[in-house]
Amino acid sequence: MIKSMTGFGHGEMSNTNNQKVTVEMKSVNHRYCDLSLKLPKKFSMFEAKIRNIMKEYVSRGKIDIYVSFEDLSETGVGLYYNKEMAREYMEVFQKMKEEFQIEMDITASSLARFPEVVTIEEKQQDEEVWWALIEGALRQAAENFVETRTAEGSNLKADLLGKLKQMEEDVLFIEKRSPDIIREYRVKLEEKVKDFLEDSGIEESRIAAEVTLYADKIAVDEEIVRLQSHIRSMRDVLDSDESIGRKLDFMAQEMNREANTILSKSSDVALSEHAIELKTNVEKVREQIQNIE
Repeated sequence: MIKSMTGFGHGEMSNTNNQKVTVEMKSVNHRYCDLSLKLPKKFSMFEAKIRNIMKEYVSRGKIDIYVSFEDLSETGVGLYYNKEMAREYMEVFQKMKEEFQIEMDITASSLARFPEVVTIEEKQQDEEVWWALIEGALRQAAENFVETRTAEGSNLKADLLGKLKQMEEDVLFIEKRSPDIIREYRVKLEEKVKDFLEDSGIEESRIAAEVTLYADKIAVDEEIVRLQSHIRSMRDVLDSDESIGRKLDFMAQEMNREANTILSKSSDVALSEHAIELKTNVEKVREQIQNIE
């Protein structure tokens, strides 16, 4: 099943401690796999793990991943007593008492009000707890992400198969029309020569030689064979489960080259119309392929 490089995924994971991690990701087409992570600072140590997991799900595309968290647990923050800072304060107060002969009426509650003695700080959480939440949310988002890419890929495949069918019909018309053009050219050439020379006794060999030169000039047999082969190959590739974007892009370039050659050799109105339609569809196929992983 082919996948588009455009997609979106969302995942959430929480635990019994009222801690929750949310992961969202979105992507657009890109030649390579370009991951951009937006992580809270406290999760920066998990970046490498996140990138490794994403390699299981994607191979191409510019993917933006956003990770956020909520921590409503009672163990999220706590009070911390700085014993060394309190001791320094008391030593200073004792010196002031002795030097100025004043009473030192410091209580524990009043000492706690001084800066850095008692602080409210976020408790260090177990990395395994947070990683379990991140991985769960990440995989959930990645699976949803792949589903949207696969659904869009199915639409792309249907569209490409439709264009390949149109291209095949144009190539078939060109293949059938080409011999008629040569026969018509021979008839016109004979009539022009007869009118010019007013003589019906024209050497057949000279007419045949001129027709042969003309046939070589407009011959598109090789281009037709190669186009038919590319169309069949592209259909086969579209049924592949692998990452096929680059392969399809190369094939589309080859098809475009053959279509250009046919158009440049065309000297017939009907054939030119189909050659133009063929080239137009090849260009549309190339555009669509840019979105395939």
